[in-house]
Amino acid sequence: MSDNEAQLVVKAQRGDEDAFEQLVRAHQRYVFNLAYRVLGDYREAEDVAQETFVRAWRGLPSFRAESRFTTWLYRIARNVCLNRLPRLQAELTQTELLGETPADVFNAKERRAFVHAELARLPEKYRLVLTLRYLQDLSYAEIADVLNLPLGTVKTHLHRGREALAARLAAWEAETTSEHVQTGEG
Repeated sequence: MSDNEAQLVVKAQRGDEDAFEQLVRAHQRYVFNLAYRVLGDYREAEDVAQETFVRAWRGLPSFRAESRFTTWLYRIARNVCLNRLPRLQAELTQTELLGETPADVFNAKERRAFVHAELARLPEKYRLVLTLRYLQDLSYAEIADVLNLPLGTVKTHLHRGREALAARLAAWEAETTSEHVQTGEG
C-alpha cells in the first residue's frame, strides 16, 4: 500500500468521506472488472461494485493494515459476488477477434463461447482462481490473500482448473474438427 493510500485509509477510518471517495475512484474500475468477469453481467457488476464500497465504508473502522487495502477490498467484492453466483452464470469478457477471414472470425467466436460455457461449469474454486489470475492479473500471493487460501492451494486450483479447461477444449476441438470433416466444411 502506497503512503498516500495508507493516509487516505486512515483518514477514511476517521470518517473523512472525501478520503474514502478518493479510494473509491482509485479502485472502482478494478472492483467492477472483477465483478464483471466473475458474474458476466454488466448491471450485476455495477451493483456488486456499489455494494462492495458500501460494505467497505461500513467495515473501515475494523480494517487493520495487516493486508493491503486492495486485497481487503477484493475480498469484500469476492464475497459479494459469491452471494450472487447461484443465480447467475459466469462468463468471460469479450476479447478481440482473432483471424482475418469470416470463417476465422466465426471459429474464434465459437471457441470463446465454448470457453465461456466451460469456465462457468468449473467448480467455483477453480473458476475464481482462474478469473483472478488471468483476467485480473493478480499474482499467486495476491490470489491467496484475496481468497484467504494457502499459496499451495491456489497453485493447485490453478493447475487443476487449467487442466480441466484444456481437456474440455481439446475434446471439443477434436469433436468440432471431426464434424467439419464429415460435413465437408473443413
